[in-house]
Amino acid sequence: MWDNAPLLRAIANMLTAFSVLALLYGAIHYTVHLPWLFPLHGVRLDAAPERVAVEEVLQVLRGEAAGNFFTVDIDRLRQSLEKLPWVRNVSIRREFPGSLAVQLEEHQALARWNDNALVNLQGEVFSAGSKQVLPGFIGQAGDSMEVTQNYAQFSRQLAVLNLRVAQLALSPRHAWQVRLNNGMVLELGREDMQQRLARFVLAYPYIASRVQKADEKNAVKYVDLRYRNGFAVRQMAEDRKLRSEG
Repeated sequence: MWDNAPLLRAIANMLTAFSVLALLYGAIHYTVHLPWLFPLHGVRLDAAPERVAVEEVLQVLRGEAAGNFFTVDIDRLRQSLEKLPWVRNVSIRREFPGSLAVQLEEHQALARWNDNALVNLQGEVFSAGSKQVLPGFIGQAGDSMEVTQNYAQFSRQLAVLNLRVAQLALSPRHAWQVRLNNGMVLELGREDMQQRLARFVLAYPYIASRVQKADEKNAVKYVDLRYRNGFAVRQMAEDRKLRSEG
């Protein structure tokens, strides 16, 4: 091997090339990490936030946007911004020569969750303060997606009666209960909820005309739809049981 001149020259050339590349990499790494070179000149928000406090965003940017254009830790900055109330998702991109473009996706509140948090349109639970008048969702940890999906379905079914869901509860035994905006409570049970609610929608005109009274003392407050071919109606002053036709 040592008397093979062409091979030795090839090895020497390869080592020289490797050394040059290592030196070049080191020089580039050192250069881009110089704090005064390629400084960050600013951060641009793609759109003004509606619910997120701009002051809180600026505070995070001042604390986390350290380094220059190349060395700023974008992942850390994104994670810090996503911890702010009302922030659902953050995307950040570098804009040469010295700025960052930040896009905030805000939560859109759909309901209150167990009276201590909020649920967004995607069924995700988040913590934030809100004075909005929102329906209430009740459920166990991990149930928010399912409750949101059924809320949408139940709302579509009740829309024909000009009624709205004021509260939707899913019990630990997976039974559903709906409280309407008129104060009426519907027990839907654990199965065939949409079919049971459809039966209520069909029978509601009969309930309104034959049972519901102008006198608040006799108003229908509770409808149990967990019967195979009927439902039970309870008023404030008395209990009455109705059988649906068909």
